[in-house]
Amino acid sequence: MARPVVHTSSLRNELLLATAELVDRSGPAKVTLRDVAAAAGTSTTAVYSLFGGKSELLTAVVDEAFRSFGSSQAAALEGGLRGLGTAYRHWALSHPAMYRLMFGGALASFAECLPSPDTTTDAMGPLKEAVTAAQQAGGWRQEPADIVAAAIWGQVHGLVSLELAQVGPPGMDWAAAYNAALEAIARSWAVPATSGAASS
Repeated sequence: MARPVVHTSSLRNELLLATAELVDRSGPAKVTLRDVAAAAGTSTTAVYSLFGGKSELLTAVVDEAFRSFGSSQAAALEGGLRGLGTAYRHWALSHPAMYRLMFGGALASFAECLPSPDTTTDAMGPLKEAVTAAQQAGGWRQEPADIVAAAIWGQVHGLVSLELAQVGPPGMDWAAAYNAALEAIARSWAVPATSGAASS
């Protein structure tokens, strides 16, 4: 009696990465499960066994991207807002295909490939936690933490997206530009110094 084929977590990860790369390059409509299996060096049977079908596979790619991103943010939380900002750019540059699939909209109109709500909420959690901590310490303005976190995310996302697309002046120092943006974000949300404090 033949033993059932066991597909490892390693193969699952390889399939997710291969899918992200193929979709990023060709678009979701043109990518087939045969393409994915060939890129990962396995069979379409393995893809069906692990994910069920193309829509499920694409959804799993986005979910895994948000989980990986969220884990990197959680690991950087101890470094505060500066640490989170640095980790954001590092993850995006290390996972460009997944980053573009998360935020580029390539999958938004294809089947039902939206990320799971809990996954996206968890990914933003460390940033909201850091904002709340800064506000409780008295250094940041007392605006709704959700609003502040969304505004910050939008700013760093915009600059990282420009870097990935290489849309900028020739010879652009993206690291310097990003550091300047992080400093500007911190200043923009800081509690303004009183006139007495400024003159002392």
